[in-house]
Amino acid sequence: MTGGRTTRRALLGGVGALGLAAVGGGAVLRARAEDSGPADLPLRSVTVALSAPGTPVEVPVADAARVVPGTRVLRGARDERSLVAAQRASLVAAPAWVRAGDRWGALARDALLDLQVLALPDGAHVAGWTPAWRYVWPRDSSHVAAAYVATGRAAQAAPLVRFLVRVQSDDGWFEARYRPDGSGPPDDRQRQLDGTGWALWAAATVSTALPRAEGAALAGECRRMARRGLALVDGSTDGGRSLPPASPDYWEVPERSVTLGTVAPLVLGMRCAATVLAGLGDDRSAARARAVGAALASTLEASYGPQGYPRHLDDDDPDAAVGFLAPPYAAAPVARVTAALPASEARMRRRAGGVAPGASWRDDGISWTPETALLALGYAGSGRTADAWRLLDWVERHRTAVGSLPEKVLWDGRPASVAPLGWTAALVLLTLERLRG
Repeated sequence: MTGGRTTRRALLGGVGALGLAAVGGGAVLRARAEDSGPADLPLRSVTVALSAPGTPVEVPVADAARVVPGTRVLRGARDERSLVAAQRASLVAAPAWVRAGDRWGALARDALLDLQVLALPDGAHVAGWTPAWRYVWPRDSSHVAAAYVATGRAAQAAPLVRFLVRVQSDDGWFEARYRPDGSGPPDDRQRQLDGTGWALWAAATVSTALPRAEGAALAGECRRMARRGLALVDGSTDGGRSLPPASPDYWEVPERSVTLGTVAPLVLGMRCAATVLAGLGDDRSAARARAVGAALASTLEASYGPQGYPRHLDDDDPDAAVGFLAPPYAAAPVARVTAALPASEARMRRRAGGVAPGASWRDDGISWTPETALLALGYAGSGRTADAWRLLDWVERHRTAVGSLPEKVLWDGRPASVAPLGWTAALVLLTLERLRG
């Protein structure tokens, strides 16, 4: 996500300091304390397609007609026929709600194609193909793994979990993003505490969806990751009785106080760590993970709930992270969260009809597709299906000319930035599965 409005929490040495990119990738932009007016950003690519087996390339807007309809394959690609056949066969094997002949089936197929073209060997799944996005974010990759499970592709999701196991630090932390070869971060962005929660969610989601023997094997590979994550969250929250320390979250800006976008994934992560550890017979560690998760959930509710779940406790600015408190992230809907979703959306809405990451984000007219899809998923998980369909309708209508999901939508409805964005595609699939699966 590229630069938001700078607040007192995000300033790096005063007005004009650099704000880091966030939400699914992006280049570093100069953050400013004032709103800049309507932005006019280019659409960097209409999609990403294969020019040969294993060779994704960005497709400029002017070359949209070169993409074989219903695929992510370029006309004239080496082995074009076999590439097209393989992609179409993968869709035929998808669940019925993906194969449906209506607009929602088309949206699901496009989202699934978007995910598949961003997958690399050895479990690396990049956020996008534009160079500044061509890295693995634990948050994005974990959502892709969950989306693969939702579309009957648990085996395809397992390598993504193994990638996260390989890159986790010994102290349980994750970097903001990684090079696709797993060799480490590409820059000096601060580590993110929420990554621990996201990785544990992916581990539990995939291992429990695989056939029994395969799931047990994957869970065994995740044992150390789960124990490290438990130790980190247990120690940094006094067993869940206090909030964790400040850390960047999906906004990827320095924080002086902890955000909802950090706490919510850690609650999820502890519940998922308990699932992994219990499946391995480690009942003592599983019980501790459940206890820490339950205590932290209570701490979150007591701290953020009375204020309507703001981004920070010292203000009332809504944040799209309220969606992290609804199913499938939460075990069940929470009445207070269900009420907070529309109230938060109203204050985050932008001119084109989508939302910004939060009410305090720079008001440049840009709607962000991952945050809009996240709220749709939150609505779907909370039983507000009409609102979920309304936001999905908006996402569907703002795809690129070949159906890919862009990162941003400008004030006048034009798609902008990169396309496709993996996090958006994953959220769309998770929402459709909940509504139609």
